[in-house]
Amino acid sequence: MTISIHTSFLPHTDAEASLAFYRDVLGFEVRLDVGYADMRWITVGARGQDTAIVLHPATVSGTGLTDEESAVLEQIIAKGSYFAINLQSSDLDADFERIAGLGAEVVQEPIDQDYGVRDAAFRDPAGNLIRMQQKG
Repeated sequence: MTISIHTSFLPHTDAEASLAFYRDVLGFEVRLDVGYADMRWITVGARGQDTAIVLHPATVSGTGLTDEESAVLEQIIAKGSYFAINLQSSDLDADFERIAGLGAEVVQEPIDQDYGVRDAAFRDPAGNLIRMQQKG
């Protein structure tokens, strides 16, 4: 038996901004773009890999969240302290420079960590934390 990761989920607060970021800045391919009413789910992934990220509405009406709870959730997402993803790069410094140059919000420039990896961090348009480490 083999178990692998198929899909992870990250919330978006602006579907178009998230689509542009993951497609144009990170270079991911768009695998699915589904809308319903004012909601939109966008599936993206690195070319040549089966794993994917589903960018989904941060809050959806009808889920039992009050307006106040939805507002609090969106604030937490914007701080980058609720959702995160780790990516890997074959050339961290070059990819970081390109991504930062395209306007991504930088959280941490590339650094050699005490625990043995070289990594950097930035946020996507919703505020989700993205850590990127050197393939090693």
